[in-house]
Amino acid sequence: MAVPKRKMSRSNTRARRSQWKTTAAATVACPSCKSPKLSHVACPSCGAYNGRQYAEALRTEHEA
Repeated sequence: MAVPKRKMSRSNTRARRSQWKTTAAATVACPSCKSPKLSHVACPSCGAYNGRQYAEALRTEHEA
């Protein structure tokens, strides 16, 4: 197993880790209610997926 010969400095470690970036999840418009949703996932607003109603809406308006 490879073992480092010297300790890597904090700046070198952080410079290497600065390349670990992520991308935002791509959303598409729901064909039934036009709200943004993840692709290949049931809509959280209306519960529709692929032209069918699968579940009750998970995202509801909060009553104050």
